[in-house]
Amino acid sequence: MTTSADRARPPETLSPPCAYDRADWDSAFCNVETELTAVAVTAQRGTLPPELQGTLYRNGPGRLERGGRWVHHPFDGDGMVTALRFEAGTARLTNRFVRTQGWLEEEAAGRMLYRGVFGTQKPGGPLANLFDLRLKNIANTHVVRLGDQLLALWEASSPHALDPDTLETKGLTLLDGVLSPGEAFSAHPRFDPGHHGEERMVTFGVKSGPRSTIRLMEFATTGPQAGQLLSQRSDSFNGFAFLHDFAITPNWAVFLQNAVAFNPLPFVLGQKGAAQCLASKPGGQAQFWLIPRDSGAYAGQPPRIVPAPQGFVFHHLNAWELDKAGPDGFGGQVEGPALVVESIYYADFPSIGPDTDFRTIDFNLIPEGLLERCTIDLSSNTVRTERLSERCCEFAMVNPRREGLNCRYAWMAVAERETGNDPLQAFKKLDLISGERRVWSAAPRGFVSEPVMVPRPEGSAEDDGWVLGQVWNGARGATDLVILDAASMEELALLELPLAIPYGLHGSFVAS
Repeated sequence: MTTSADRARPPETLSPPCAYDRADWDSAFCNVETELTAVAVTAQRGTLPPELQGTLYRNGPGRLERGGRWVHHPFDGDGMVTALRFEAGTARLTNRFVRTQGWLEEEAAGRMLYRGVFGTQKPGGPLANLFDLRLKNIANTHVVRLGDQLLALWEASSPHALDPDTLETKGLTLLDGVLSPGEAFSAHPRFDPGHHGEERMVTFGVKSGPRSTIRLMEFATTGPQAGQLLSQRSDSFNGFAFLHDFAITPNWAVFLQNAVAFNPLPFVLGQKGAAQCLASKPGGQAQFWLIPRDSGAYAGQPPRIVPAPQGFVFHHLNAWELDKAGPDGFGGQVEGPALVVESIYYADFPSIGPDTDFRTIDFNLIPEGLLERCTIDLSSNTVRTERLSERCCEFAMVNPRREGLNCRYAWMAVAERETGNDPLQAFKKLDLISGERRVWSAAPRGFVSEPVMVPRPEGSAEDDGWVLGQVWNGARGATDLVILDAASMEELALLELPLAIPYGLHGSFVAS
């Protein structure tokens, strides 16, 4: 495992293809077979930073096979949450499956009883799946703290409440009546670090159809109001909305409506999962939906709709505001106030067809995610786009204390080689101004998931802190946790976890 730095924005076309063992990558697709409680974990290399105090929560699919039958896509796996608690230079690991209704029923039956959004079918072929439109809330996408509850999130339905210490499932929560039963609640909230005097969790729910409605919600996260709804608004837009993520600034919530169409017929007929019925709309126009936040300068105004570049976006890095006309800082000009949105773009919607085994996919046939910056001129409703990196990447974030502000640094998971699509095998820090990059690599036998940047408690520099990253170690068939210095990307410690965890989705850090 290595660290490297490059001070130029390089011609990323000279890198040879990366050689990795397909069996190492494939071996991470497994079931979590045990649940641990506060098991001590020691560093196999390096030393745990004593200032790192708090809990790293992570969520992801923990069961990919049941009764000898595999899910069609890992995103259909049942949610399993881990908590790695750091205190005074020590670490303890706890993990629990989220006891959803579907998980309990299938555990008791020993077989799959539900279809999956991403193509998993019940045994018995199309006739057994025909007209079965039930969705199993699998609580597998994200885990965040809100008030006294830990929430396991799955964006198509209600969150599950967990005990923050034991990870015991308390059950579905409607957040004191904020949500209706089964109402969609995003699995990708954003945390406002205090742009208007108080920290907030900003999130949304979407009701999709020929005309889609976004419900924007803001919750208090500190003080006696923690967990309470502070504001909300609902706005409707023409077109089908497939929204996983969004971005925030002090004044705006920024959504990107991908140009996709949804044909539900194969889902109704038991032939495909709901997500497999999505496809890029030929000739369609992507749009930015800009919704004023109730705490901002444009509160109460209607949303603005701006044509967006072609491509497909799952995740945004960050968004921020330019408040006046003039140079945008990237070689262009804006006529008035502008929004800058940094996102990971795919050339097309990446999907796995009904007849493809996800463990045998050809990465060369799937578009890679590339980091791009869009500057939206709010006076002219025009967009200027700039490519920030040619390296395949996902799961990018900025320092959470600077969410919604102009940031210099970003941290992300990347492929080992400089161009082309491959599994994610490294963590990269990117200077968004100079293009300088620093990379910690787990190749050739390691594969990474989302990095979480944790600011140092007393730190003031934007890159003062740590990067915590989960790594699948193909050599030992289990999961590691690496702690990196966020500024230099030098490895500070590596913990070999006593657990084999499949590739995860999202996580968060809660300071003590």
